Parts: sequence; C-alpha cells; structure tokens
Amino acid sequence: MIKANREQTSSSLEYSVSADIKASPEKIWNYLTNAADYPNWNSTVDRVEGDIALGKKIKVFAKISPNRAFPVKVAELTPNSKMVWQGGMPFGLFKGIRTFTLISNSDGSTKLLMKENFSGMMLGMMSKNIPDLRPAFEDFAKDLKVVAEK
Repeated sequence: MIKANREQTSSSLEYSVSADIKASPEKIWNYLTNAADYPNWNSTVDRVEGDIALGKKIKVFAKISPNRAFPVKVAELTPNSKMVWQGGMPFGLFKGIRTFTLISNSDGSTKLLMKENFSGMMLGMMSKNIPDLRPAFEDFAKDLKVVAEK
C-alpha cells in the first residue's frame, strides 16, 4: 500500500511517501536519474529538462502546476542510494529540498522513500500557495513501482 503523508510545524512543511518495489536499487535508480524518460513513466510531470547529475541544475515541469518550471539543483547524488534536489529563494528565505532514498530489502526488493521539505522565513506566506502534494506523491510512487517491476 502506498500512502503519502503531510506534516507541518511552525518552521517546516513536509510531504513524504514510501513504497516497496520488487526491483533492484540499480533498476529504480536508472528511472530516477534519466530526466528525458520521466514523461514516459511518471504521470505527475510533463517533462524534466537538463541532466540529472551532481551539481547540475534541472527544471521540473509538474502537472500540478502546468506551465511553471521548478528549477532545482542536484545537491547530492549517491548512486543507487540517495539523491537530493534543492531549490528556492535566495538567502534561504524559502527553500524546498526533495530527497529520494533507496534501501535494499532482504527479499531483493527495494524501499523507496521520497520526501520534500519546505522551510525558510517566508514559509508561512508561501505554504498557502503550495497545493496538497500527497496525491502527486502517491502517483509518483505507484508509477515508479509499475515501471520498475516490469
């Protein structure tokens, strides 16, 4: 079962989802790091522009906010294990950090953990404009599970 969560405090807003996928971390990683292929399996994005590589900037065009690009930097990249995308406003006024984590299970499957944490001095004002990401997170995890398990 895939169920996304939402947690909010005075200093942060976080969405998360997890899924057990009957595939190796390497197979899942290939989907997570191939920007051009995202629209072929991921129903939550129109496209991802750029190369998903450490230190590179990419633009994510999500269906939840059509015609709007979300520029992020690939801040961390540990092959087959962890990837972090970071974006936001200058001086940390508002920032979003999306973390993808893959954990090998003893049965050969992989646990996907994805979370996005929003924070910064402008969080109160900005959070009013952030749609509920739980349905999109659930769809992302379901889509990745379907394509990786083929």
